[in-house]
Amino acid sequence: MRIWFVHHYAVTPDSPGGTRHFGLARRLAEQGHQVQIIAASYHYQSQRETRDFNGATEQVESVDGVEFIWVRTSGYSGNGVGRFLNLASFARRVLASTALRRLGPPDVVLGSSPQPLAAWAAQRLARRYGARFVYEVRDLWPDTLVELGRVPRWHPVVQLFARIERSCCRSADAVVTLLPGSSDHLASRGAPRERIVWVPNGVDLKLLGSPIAANETGACLFVYAGAVGLANGLDVVVRAAAEAGSSVRLRIVGDGPELPALKALAVALGADNVEFSGLVPKREMPRILAEANAFVMVLKDSPVFRWGISPNKLFDYLAAARPVLFAVNTPVNPVAEAGAGVSADPNSSHDIAEGMRRIAALAPRERREMGARGRAYVESHHDVDRLADRFAAALAGGAA
Repeated sequence: MRIWFVHHYAVTPDSPGGTRHFGLARRLAEQGHQVQIIAASYHYQSQRETRDFNGATEQVESVDGVEFIWVRTSGYSGNGVGRFLNLASFARRVLASTALRRLGPPDVVLGSSPQPLAAWAAQRLARRYGARFVYEVRDLWPDTLVELGRVPRWHPVVQLFARIERSCCRSADAVVTLLPGSSDHLASRGAPRERIVWVPNGVDLKLLGSPIAANETGACLFVYAGAVGLANGLDVVVRAAAEAGSSVRLRIVGDGPELPALKALAVALGADNVEFSGLVPKREMPRILAEANAFVMVLKDSPVFRWGISPNKLFDYLAAARPVLFAVNTPVNPVAEAGAGVSADPNSSHDIAEGMRRIAALAPRERREMGARGRAYVESHHDVDRLADRFAAALAGGAA
C-alpha cells in the first residue's frame, strides 16, 4: 500500500515530541509499504521554524527510511488567532502540495487529530484520489477546546470543528482511536461501531533500549517529561513537591505556554527542590529517563478524560522501569493495572505530595519491582511492533 499520514505535529526522533507515526511508518516500510508523513515544520512546543525552505513552501526529507514532507506554515505564539491561522495554513498547504502530486496516487490517507483541519485536509485528499480515508482520533475535538480551553460551544471555531468531527466520523473507512473508552462518543458522532479500532500509543523499545539501574543515593528524583500546557496541570505538582520537602526532588523537562508561570510559582513557594529543563529530542529521552527514580503522570481534571487517555510519555515512563505517580481522573489507569506505581487526586497537591513521599519511602528493591512490572506491561501491550500489525490491518480494512 501507498500510505499518506497527514499529521500536523509529527516529528522525527531528533526533535522533542511524540514519535508515534514515525515508529509506525518505519515498521510499515519494513513490511514493504510506501509511507509518507506530511507534517508542519513549525514546531508546536518550541514555537519555532525547524527547516530552511529558501523561499519554497515544502521540503522532502528521508529519515531512517521514512519519508517526511514538511510544509511551511505561519508562525504563532500562545493559543489565540495566530494558532488557528497556523492550523488553517497547514491544511491549505497540504491540499496544494506539489510534492504529493508528484507521487503515485495513495491507497490510504490517514488524517490525525488533535488538529481537526488536518483531518479535513486528509479527507479531501482521499476523495481526490479515490483512496481509503482513515480518521485517527488522538484527542476529542472540539470537546477538548470546550472543556479544557473553556471556549463556549457556540463559538464559530467550536462549531466548525464539530462539523469536521461529524463529517470525518461518518465518511471514514476506519476510525482509529487512541482513547480506550471513546467508542460511544465516536458512534454518537456517526462512526459505525464496526469501523472503530483502538490502537493506543506505544513505545519503540529499540529506541529506548534496556532499562538502566537508578541512582538510589540522595533525594528521590521525580521527572516529568512532556508538554507544559494548561491541560497538564503541573502547578499542582509544583505545589506538591514544595510540600513534600527535602526527601523529594522534581524535574520538569519540556516547554510550553505555562512554563513561565510554573517557574514563578516555584520561586514564590521557595521550592528549591524543583528544577526546570528545556526541550529534549526523542533520541536523548532514554538518558533523561534513566536519571529519574520515579515519574509523574498528571493531567488537569477535566470531563474530556472520561473517554480515557493514551499519552506517549506514560508508556515511555513505564518502559524505563521506574514507579509512576499517576494523577489523572480517568476510568482507565494503566499504572494501577500494571501495579507499577501510586495513584493520586490531580486536584490535591496534598494527595500528590503524599504519593511522592510514599514512593520516596520505598526500599530500592520495592521501587525496582514496581518498575519491572511497568516494563513488562508495555512490552505486552504497547510495543510498537505489536501495534503496527493492528494499525496496518485497520488501514487495509481487515480485522484488527
